[in-house]
Amino acid sequence: MTATQGAGRRSGPGRPPEPGHDEKIIQATLRLIDQGKPVTVNAVVTGSGVSRAAVYRRWSSLTDLVSDALDHGRAIPEVDVSGDLRQAVLEMLFERQEEARGVTYPQRRFRKRLELVMSDQELQWAYWTSHVSRRRRGMIEALRAGVDRGEFRADLDVEAALDALLGVIYYQLVVRGASLSDRETELRCRHALDTIWRGMQA
Repeated sequence: MTATQGAGRRSGPGRPPEPGHDEKIIQATLRLIDQGKPVTVNAVVTGSGVSRAAVYRRWSSLTDLVSDALDHGRAIPEVDVSGDLRQAVLEMLFERQEEARGVTYPQRRFRKRLELVMSDQELQWAYWTSHVSRRRRGMIEALRAGVDRGEFRADLDVEAALDALLGVIYYQLVVRGASLSDRETELRCRHALDTIWRGMQA
């Protein structure tokens, strides 16, 4: 999600935002994060060349700003449910997830994001509410489509099922420190996902 997409949380008083300020503020925040420096309003103002008032016109708190910065460059994915549902979900979990963590969202930022949200519960909640929950919607709709089509059990808890599917991927990336580009890692994931998929089927 870009800073523009996250604008719903921002405060509104004062002059209208000037073009380009959002990107300057986000990039200054990311530089601080990538360099392991504390994100403060003064540091963001210095790094962006934007006034303190301009920062607060766009973000009501540093937590919201950091949350938006950590998600910068990531899109809200859509899942095509018109064909083979299993194939569409696997494509989302493998090809498109790996692509999303590539050039536009480097591995180092993915790991830094984990570090920051695990050390700050307020940030973790802000990130979940404003970004992660939105990005899950496509997958949730895909699983609900499977229930509606009779492919999955009628009593399937789609939120819990998605947690299980994504948990397979995150375990490899976070706990084992593996990469989805590694063939053995991909096979482990696919075998685990097959097990979960069978449990979801009607």
